Amino acid sequence: FPKNLKFSTRKSIRRQTLNIMSIKNKSIYIDHSATTPVDKGVLKAMLPYFSDSFGNPSSVHSFGQEAIMGVDIAREKVAEFLDCLVSEIVFTSGATEADNLAIFGVIKALKRKNSNDKFHIITSSIEHSAVLELFKVLQGQGIEVTFLPVKSNGIIDIEDFKQAIKDNTIFVSIMYVNSEVGSIQPIHEVGKWIQKINKLKLKKWQEADPKTRGDKPLVIYFHTDATQAVNFLNCSTKHLHVDLLSLSSHKIYGPKGVGALFVKTGTPIDAIQLGGHHENNRRSGTLNVSGIVGMGEAIKLLDKKTIEKNNKKIAKLRQSLIAGIIKNIPDVILNTDLNQSVPSHAHFSFLGAEGEAILISLDLAGIAVSTGSACASNSLQASSVLLAMGINEEVAHSSIRFTLGKNTTLIEIKKVIEILPKIIKRLRQMAPK
Repeated sequence: FPKNLKFSTRKSIRRQTLNIMSIKNKSIYIDHSATTPVDKGVLKAMLPYFSDSFGNPSSVHSFGQEAIMGVDIAREKVAEFLDCLVSEIVFTSGATEADNLAIFGVIKALKRKNSNDKFHIITSSIEHSAVLELFKVLQGQGIEVTFLPVKSNGIIDIEDFKQAIKDNTIFVSIMYVNSEVGSIQPIHEVGKWIQKINKLKLKKWQEADPKTRGDKPLVIYFHTDATQAVNFLNCSTKHLHVDLLSLSSHKIYGPKGVGALFVKTGTPIDAIQLGGHHENNRRSGTLNVSGIVGMGEAIKLLDKKTIEKNNKKIAKLRQSLIAGIIKNIPDVILNTDLNQSVPSHAHFSFLGAEGEAILISLDLAGIAVSTGSACASNSLQASSVLLAMGINEEVAHSSIRFTLGKNTTLIEIKKVIEILPKIIKRLRQMAPK
């Protein structure tokens, strides 16, 4: 709902929606980029930690030790998936908190150690708000920020990135996969270039006269929000050459309210959430044991063979969806670059029909989709991602995001193809001429 709606109005609309849901057979869910259902195996692994192994993991007694054992096992599973050390994993309440800790935590540590330096940081213009808003806050604090543009397919130009780096650049954050159109950013290439720049900086300093070379130069630290990538792509932190990586449990068939941040050994980072000494003094707060156990179990299911199998199945279903929509609906634009995106995403603009109206009509027909990022669903503004891709505001307002998951079926896709053309036709006829 729009944020300016009164609470009583929002409550009334929700009640009406729930009444409609009780009548309709709401059975088709194609909004997996927003969240995923908890896998049955994940739920089974979590259950004992609600009532049996319920101790506080910080407690020394046996109840606490039983709980921390579940956390330790989950940490090992996450570290194995990310190809990193167990000590490099920090559990958080989700990817948003992980992004905040990565960005504010590193900048806070660098400012504390280098209070007189003028910093420059880089991000892309299509980041999730959990990154973009933080960079705007830092910009307001006097830090110079470069917001990289993207090409029409929603991907940064690597040459633009190289040109943006300055002598005082100390931090870069580029998301791995865009949540709206599914575009894959060249994280490996960005990471390798940063690594090259850092080595050259240090080599130049080491070769200089010790009497005149000054303090050791600041290097660039690289963060990626990999929330939308974990299900589909290689997330080895060594392959990506990242110093920090954020991820969330509820995007990978785990529970909500839990996420993790990879922090490479040696990366300066200060806690931004105080009040305790949890997670090696990097994040205060009693750990969500059941959620962490669930996240560990969810990520354990993502072995290489499973990812390849799911990718192949989902890509085939997406192709059927796209072909069916293009064949049966005129004046439609596919905004997802199929050659440079994860297989789950199919983002369309249906010219002459309003996106919110399409979403509601599909919802009433028992099909759940989205107009964009779930975190921006309360906004009436056109998607900043689409605008950055060069899509005009009117077209952007006519957009729908379909995101498929591992449990999506061909029968469901056929049902969408059957229902959607009728909805678009009706909405276009209703639209003011």
